[in-house]
Amino acid sequence: MSNYTVLPLEGGLANVKGFFCDAVNVGMRTNPANSGPTDVDGDVAFIRSEVPCDISAVFTSNTFQAAPIKHFKRYGKEFQTDFVLVNAKNANAMTGEKGIEDIDMIMSTLQQKRKVTNPVMSSTGVIGYRLPVDKICSAFDTLDFNAKHSSKTARAIMTTDSFKKELAYRVELSNGTHFNIAAICKGAGMINPAMATMLCFIITDADIPKPEMDSLLTEGTGQSFNRISVDGDTSTNDTVMLLANRQSGTYDKKAFADVLNTLMFELAMMILKDGEGANKLVAFEVKGALTEAEAQKASRALSNSLLVKTALFGEDPNWGRIASTIGASGISCDETKLTIHYDDLLIYSDTFRELDKEREEEAYRIMKQEQFKVTCDIGLGDASFTSYGCDLSYEYVKINAEYRT
Repeated sequence: MSNYTVLPLEGGLANVKGFFCDAVNVGMRTNPANSGPTDVDGDVAFIRSEVPCDISAVFTSNTFQAAPIKHFKRYGKEFQTDFVLVNAKNANAMTGEKGIEDIDMIMSTLQQKRKVTNPVMSSTGVIGYRLPVDKICSAFDTLDFNAKHSSKTARAIMTTDSFKKELAYRVELSNGTHFNIAAICKGAGMINPAMATMLCFIITDADIPKPEMDSLLTEGTGQSFNRISVDGDTSTNDTVMLLANRQSGTYDKKAFADVLNTLMFELAMMILKDGEGANKLVAFEVKGALTEAEAQKASRALSNSLLVKTALFGEDPNWGRIASTIGASGISCDETKLTIHYDDLLIYSDTFRELDKEREEEAYRIMKQEQFKVTCDIGLGDASFTSYGCDLSYEYVKINAEYRT
């Protein structure tokens, strides 16, 4: 049995041995970020390792995958890289073969400035426009390739995010050795549990075997980013990357899996809390279903439902919207066996279908919290699944009506 201690660290990516990062503004982002310093944040960033890394990635399920994902896949399955370039404000999606050619041109220019191995790119922003190649290439004259500016890098990849998202942990093993793991991510809108509209870059100096990187990243994504929903939309660019340069010479599978899952789940919850205009984070547990697939189907229907989300925003304990969504999801269910709880408060059962004044007041109190849980027991089996969602507010409409501007 593994024996280890996990310590949170300040400074994000800067904690991981052998990695460097920085960001600059080349004129694509012209407005200040939503929070933090008043100066304009960067729009081109990089993460670099001093030695080639194994890399694992999980991408969007959207059929129309963006050019950076197509470019990544051309390397094949077992390539190594030492450089990730990221830009904001332009998704380089639905740009056809020209979008991939633009990446090749950018990377060719980078190679003239600094020798890199199989560089990869990730982009976020507006769909349907080609990258401003000259602007992005101009970043290579001002980026500090030996810097450890995690905060600048985390802010540079933001779009409608209201705050940066970065985490780092030190994992100390019982034999006195340790490894570090850190990540940055972005995401606030177009978030759907089929990968969200998000980018996440995880780096580690752990000596992890490549096959375990692949399996643990897929598993961790399934427990985190694939369980959250802001608005039910899935983007073209969604990406989670894990890079390992093995500089610590230390690894323990259970310790690494545990801390990776914790890191990814906490980042996913940050995305939900930052959901465009969101005020509430709600867990939707469906249990007692006949199969896990049915539990998952109903749970995700709840986290995606616009009527449920608006009821959360209005703090309206309308269990009818919960029940109706479950019934419409297509799973096996029976209204005489269903029960619904908000936290520990019974809202609906076969023998309790109408809220009395006392229970309704308690339901209002629960719904005024920033976080709470909706539990729906189908009453037919043993399978369960939990997904996570947020409310939908006026601010969401305002942000997305003005997205290109």
